Amino acid sequence: MKKMLLTGSNGFVGNYFVDKYSSKYEIQKFSFLHDDFNLLDLKMVNVVFHLSALVHQMGGASADEYERVNVTQTLDLATKAKASGVRHFIFMSTVKVYGEETNVGLLRSARNDSYTENSVCHPEDEYGKSKLRAENKLLELETNDFKISIIRTPIIYGYGAKANIKNLISLVQKVPILPFGGIKNKRSMVYVGNLCHLVDEVIGFRIKYAMTEDSYRELDSGSRNIFLASDDEPLSTTRLVELIAKELNKKVYLIKMPFFETILKLLKPSFYKRLYGSLEVDSRITKVKLNLKNTYSVEYGIKFMIHGEK
Repeated sequence: MKKMLLTGSNGFVGNYFVDKYSSKYEIQKFSFLHDDFNLLDLKMVNVVFHLSALVHQMGGASADEYERVNVTQTLDLATKAKASGVRHFIFMSTVKVYGEETNVGLLRSARNDSYTENSVCHPEDEYGKSKLRAENKLLELETNDFKISIIRTPIIYGYGAKANIKNLISLVQKVPILPFGGIKNKRSMVYVGNLCHLVDEVIGFRIKYAMTEDSYRELDSGSRNIFLASDDEPLSTTRLVELIAKELNKKVYLIKMPFFETILKLLKPSFYKRLYGSLEVDSRITKVKLNLKNTYSVEYGIKFMIHGEK
């Protein structure tokens, strides 16, 4: 049984991973908040799965704080892991390293309006910038004996998810008429079960290609360290609300309000982006590379987000 160090184990994704994969991996937990980094022993650890992070803060956080948590702590952990003989370091990143939207000229992928593993990164906020800095510094540490895997995720959802998705569920539960009709944006999301399945597959993939350096070099050098997580289809805001309402068994009327979109864009531009903007990723390279098939459809993901997996 492989031994894994998992940071951020008390978070939403960490809890799910422990519940689902504790029979496959011997999981050692570490918290930067509660444990002493100087006492951390990694000598028998095979893989580090680094989830701990300062995520996007609606109220804002200082650039120094993002740097301390997302960059410095990450590099300290990776450096110790490498020195201790750990073979594989998995870093949970974000699609926000690309930017905030996929339907605006400069940020478009070369092939379509979706980001891919090879898209140019233009992060706009301190969270995305700090994650990209951490990615780049991690790649400088990589050797044939110390592999780096970077997983970029869009919105992660599932049972117990908080923040925006929790607020949307609450809104659908309480308000029968909502001004979200006819929205045709495309936002990629990933169900937590699909994300953790991808992580498990990445670990197996790295074992397979650790045999020789030549076999590793056969992979596309631009994307061999980058893995994109996403469900098989993006959702519009309208479709997402419809699926949530269906699982809540709520009758909700979605209407188009004159000038609502314009007013929201002027007064609450960040809220406007989340409701009307598109942020779509194309994870086909990752799926081909890993021979990966998502375990859960979008419909099942939304169902499990509301009711839990039973």
